[in-house]
Amino acid sequence: MIEILNATALSRGRVTGALVADILQAMKARASVGTNLLEIDAWTKQMILDARATSCYVAYEPSFGRGPFGHYICTSVNDAVLHGRPHDYTLADGDLLTLDLAVSLDGVVADSAISFIVGNSSAPEDAAMIEATERALAAGIAAAGPGARIGDLSHAIGTVLSDAGYPINTQFGGHGVGSTMHQDPHIVNTGHAGRGYKLQPGLLLALEPWVMADTDELRTDADGWTLRSATGARTAHSEHTIAITEDGAEILTLPTPRSGD
Repeated sequence: MIEILNATALSRGRVTGALVADILQAMKARASVGTNLLEIDAWTKQMILDARATSCYVAYEPSFGRGPFGHYICTSVNDAVLHGRPHDYTLADGDLLTLDLAVSLDGVVADSAISFIVGNSSAPEDAAMIEATERALAAGIAAAGPGARIGDLSHAIGTVLSDAGYPINTQFGGHGVGSTMHQDPHIVNTGHAGRGYKLQPGLLLALEPWVMADTDELRTDADGWTLRSATGARTAHSEHTIAITEDGAEILTLPTPRSGD
């Protein structure tokens, strides 16, 4: 299913997107050495409930998972890159943490992810990998607009990632959003320009470049959810929800501006 939102629904989507971004930034600020992943999940739950929004994850039960996800946010650490299920783990200095969050508010979903280093120890290669996913995300957004093809976005993302030297997995990638979290079209993180679905105003897309340092192969944890690099290599993941507009693309998952910004 591909949904095209009207102006009223798009306005609601902006509110949802800001909520997702604000929660992610709040969790990033609170994630320090000694923080438990279950604390992050509990804090996220409270912010979602306070906003009278709904988690897209708690009851999420796709074919590739094992039962309902049962938590409010994905917390992927170090070699974990996707669908990291919160568990009893205390963050250490130098951990590479990815937070991925999807929320529904007033009938519209927004989805976003950020990767960052916990504490003061930061390996240059980790920072470079995170920055590469952020540049790839920016390139994908720049390629989006009415009349562009899905392949244009995939090509832009993949060019940045491959030029940076990272293998690219095509099992999981970006996707449409709207009244539900995962919709068509699927957006792989590499591809051929000029191919695929033609974008039109009102379409919401979640673009999510992610990489593993030295492999494109995943393995699944015993929890049935958490996906890790097959080699144990570090990973990074960046994601925004965007809306296709009449003259380009609008990022919906930006934090609410603070006074003085």
